[in-house]
Amino acid sequence: MNGMSVRNQSTESAPHRSGFACFVGRPNAGKSTLTNALVGQKVAITSNRPQTTRHTVRGIVHRPEAQLILVDTPGLHKPRTLLGERLNDVVRTTWAEVDVIGFCMPANEKVGPGDRYIAQELAGIKKTPKVAVVTKTDLVDSKTLAEQLLAVDRLGRELGIEWAEIIPVSATGGKQVALVADLLVPLLPEGPPLYPEGDLTDEPEQVMVAELIREAALEGVRDELPHSIAVVVEEMLPREGRPADKPLLDIHANVYIERPSQKGIIIGPKGSRLKEVGSKSRKHIEALLGTPVFLDLHVKVAKDWQRDPKQLRKLGF
Repeated sequence: MNGMSVRNQSTESAPHRSGFACFVGRPNAGKSTLTNALVGQKVAITSNRPQTTRHTVRGIVHRPEAQLILVDTPGLHKPRTLLGERLNDVVRTTWAEVDVIGFCMPANEKVGPGDRYIAQELAGIKKTPKVAVVTKTDLVDSKTLAEQLLAVDRLGRELGIEWAEIIPVSATGGKQVALVADLLVPLLPEGPPLYPEGDLTDEPEQVMVAELIREAALEGVRDELPHSIAVVVEEMLPREGRPADKPLLDIHANVYIERPSQKGIIIGPKGSRLKEVGSKSRKHIEALLGTPVFLDLHVKVAKDWQRDPKQLRKLGF
């Protein structure tokens, strides 16, 4: 930074910074919860099942002196299918492109092989600064937390990762969440804001709507259909002939499964399950878009879509 290391207290002369960060970590490490807490609104889809955040959902933290754009990459895992390999490629590309990576590890679980697998991958990405975020600190006592912080430090040293910071955080505590942003911001490059003030996410609405439907469809059947569900929103159109103060948005969406035998699981006895999926996701969609919605859901079979490049393309992967 050409010798300008003196911190200037007056904010006027402090350069504005803006850039991209992504949080990585095992499923359930608290990545989406942290993203949502930072942005202050539900953007990423939280779920206790790996690989449910398929799309890059970005949350944007606006500050007078900085703009931090959060990129949510899919989980990195040992690939078993073509979809898995493709997701891992997406992950590595994203990691190389962001300005800072936050590696999330929950305070209440020992550092394990899953963490090590991700950390080894991170070690290969030399240029990007890395911050270790120990999440869920509200679930442990101070002794356990201290041990975890040491374990994280040790993991970095073993693999040759130099953590720019090690930050303990509970996404339920506002103070700590603000601290995460405080420590990420100085690692961003100088530059003007990249998004207008009001934006919280640049994810196209259709993709977010599809995610909300998918989330509702997986609710309660995760064990039978771990992630063989894809949702495609075919169209979103304002209903014609409605008065301006009573708009209605028609959403037509297809829920794709891999095998005919899974149809019954999704639809449920006499269609009860699909109805529930519809009403649950409709509430979330209406909250997201701020408008009443008519949701038309259909279940379709797309044979073995996770292994078929043509189908993957069609379903947006």
